Amino acid sequence: MSISSNSRVLILTCPADSSATLVTQELDRRGVGYSRCNPGDFPQSLRLRATLDDQWVGFLEGDGEVIDLSAVGCVYYRRPTKFEFASSMSNPEKSFANSEARMGFGGVLSSMTKWVNHPAANAHAQIKPVHLAVARTCELTVPPTLVTNDPVAAQQFARKHGKIIYKTLSTPSFSDEGKLKVTFSTVADEADLDNSVSLTAHLFQKWVDKEFEVRLTVVDEDFFAARIDASSAESAIDWRSDYESLSYSVVEVPSKIRSRVGRMMGMLSLRFATMDFIVSPSGEWNFVDLNPNGQWGWIEKRTQMPISSALADALTA
Repeated sequence: MSISSNSRVLILTCPADSSATLVTQELDRRGVGYSRCNPGDFPQSLRLRATLDDQWVGFLEGDGEVIDLSAVGCVYYRRPTKFEFASSMSNPEKSFANSEARMGFGGVLSSMTKWVNHPAANAHAQIKPVHLAVARTCELTVPPTLVTNDPVAAQQFARKHGKIIYKTLSTPSFSDEGKLKVTFSTVADEADLDNSVSLTAHLFQKWVDKEFEVRLTVVDEDFFAARIDASSAESAIDWRSDYESLSYSVVEVPSKIRSRVGRMMGMLSLRFATMDFIVSPSGEWNFVDLNPNGQWGWIEKRTQMPISSALADALTA
């Protein structure tokens, strides 16, 4: 069993996270020590021992490695899985144990001071009404937006703006009888907005004509902007629906967008985020979405922009 007493970086993610692997490869090239573990292995195969001194000190132990928490300089929070509990436990017992694990295991780690990004910052920033409001505060252009469960309000919004688009407020993917399904953004008109709108919250935005879209990845002061051109009808509405029809190129970020995005990152306490913009035929950048823990590996591979290198810089600064 090895003891990672010189580790500077702790990476919290699942084993299948290929984007995190790009970062660990960069850390290897630099000779930087790191430990990678999945919080979802707690408590089955990951053990925590922590005592309170001036701060929490102790060890994580699992998969043949002991991680000294006091030696960790920065934590990279990526894509950990959920806690797993013994099959012998009842559902109420699992629910209680999950709460205890979140407050105990999660609480000790959350007390560490240097993150990319802190989980609490991620949780706050990923809420769409929050980051849309902050974007507007920072003077980014945001399309007219409505959140409602009132069909009449939705119909009035469509009548006022003409072509509108429906977007999910939370994750677009869900499991249905064991099958993964994805809800993509959908064009809607007044006739589509029936009483089903009343069943839950819905987000509608005015349609913005597109010259192209931009996936912007921000790491501290580094901005990586990929122009995305869609060649199919489906991807022209939501490029996630047809990756095969997309082409990518590197594009410059206008100085005023850089400045306003930088302000937004500061207000949301983020060091990393991915953002989506629609660039209109007139050249206006319209902010549409932010993900504080978005995927970026495929953008690096398609554009050769050194995002993993920037993340290694951030984790070792």
